[in-house]
Amino acid sequence: MQPDLIFSLVVLFVSVILHEVAHGYMADYLGDPTARLAGRLTLNPLSHIDPMGSIILPGILAMTGSPIMIGYAKPVPYNPYNLPGKYDELLVAAAGPAVNILLALVFGLLMRFGGVAMSPVLFTAFGIIVLRNLVLAIFNLIPIPPLDGSKVLAGILPGGMAHAYAHFRRNFEMLGVLSGTLFILIIFYILSPYFSLLLQWLFQLITGVGF
Repeated sequence: MQPDLIFSLVVLFVSVILHEVAHGYMADYLGDPTARLAGRLTLNPLSHIDPMGSIILPGILAMTGSPIMIGYAKPVPYNPYNLPGKYDELLVAAAGPAVNILLALVFGLLMRFGGVAMSPVLFTAFGIIVLRNLVLAIFNLIPIPPLDGSKVLAGILPGGMAHAYAHFRRNFEMLGVLSGTLFILIIFYILSPYFSLLLQWLFQLITGVGF
């Protein structure tokens, strides 16, 4: 396996862990200690590994030479009954993608303003970090359950539309984790040309270079 690919998988793994921990910290901040009591507010990878999302799925994508590298960690638990605020669940859901966007911005701006002083190896490494975190943020903001985007959308829709969307979410979640994951990946691949254009535009906007 090539060094770039190994580094890319490590970046993906660390980024999904930070993504999940961010959900837990936001829930804890808003008054729900579920994740903290479950020992999930930790960067210990053993607490977050999901066999399908953290190992099998990224491994298959890497071995098949997929242009899209995606994965997920074991979801951090939270209790919605401990989140009475109108937008609390939205904030918990948005915290994960927000951390990925923040990482992409930090390393991307370092590339834009400090790239001249960087070695080619470091510049490439930062580019991988930016790219993987942008992919994670955009992917997780797709408004299909159980992705974060479904909870974000549910939190901003007006009353009647929110109820109809909640019904859709309940029906979709009945598909199960494996069926739901496959469906999301199919949608992701169908939309991949548009996704790639958005990804390229965001990457160039942040870093000042293409990929």
